Amino acid sequence: MVEQYLFVLPMVSLLLFGAMTPGPSFVLVAQTAMSKSRIEAVSIALGLGLGATIFAFLASSGLITLFKVVPELYMTFKVLGGLYLCYLGAKMWRTSKDSLPANTATEPGRPKPLKAMSLGLITQLSNPKTAIVFSSVFAALLPADVPEHTTWILAFSVFLLNFSWYAFVATLLSSAKAQRGYLRFKSHINKGAGLLMGSIGSKFVMDGFRP
Repeated sequence: MVEQYLFVLPMVSLLLFGAMTPGPSFVLVAQTAMSKSRIEAVSIALGLGLGATIFAFLASSGLITLFKVVPELYMTFKVLGGLYLCYLGAKMWRTSKDSLPANTATEPGRPKPLKAMSLGLITQLSNPKTAIVFSSVFAALLPADVPEHTTWILAFSVFLLNFSWYAFVATLLSSAKAQRGYLRFKSHINKGAGLLMGSIGSKFVMDGFRP
């Protein structure tokens, strides 16, 4: 029974390595963990995990085939996602000038986990390359005769690994030492994170308009 699902292991391993590669999701979790609170950073991790789960369902439903049949859909998806990441980058850059007292992360009533989770979900879904990675891995490694419940097992595995990784990053970078470092270099960290996020978004937009 278990043996027939062993093909899931290399699939989720590849997707985990992809999640661990620094990108917009990592930047968002790291910046939130250092500048706000562990609760909000972990909430973003939850949203990222949910977004990855949605991509897992879509990929198993043939998303890459849909993009090939309707290339305009992929272009639109990529441009809109890129514009959203540019918006996040501009927001990070703008907040680099704001003052931030040392006790910001512990002020009562400050954490907004639901809003943070939504931000994580939207950020994950705005990355069109994630959809292509998921679809490519699924297309390459799914067996011809897929066992029953494969979609659910893949979706749960993807959620668990993505959430666990980003929650680990959130916990690590929300330590008092990390936050003191953030307070000291806040302007440079926010500008760097904003520039990176904006660069990724700009690349998505330009790629979307290329023939």
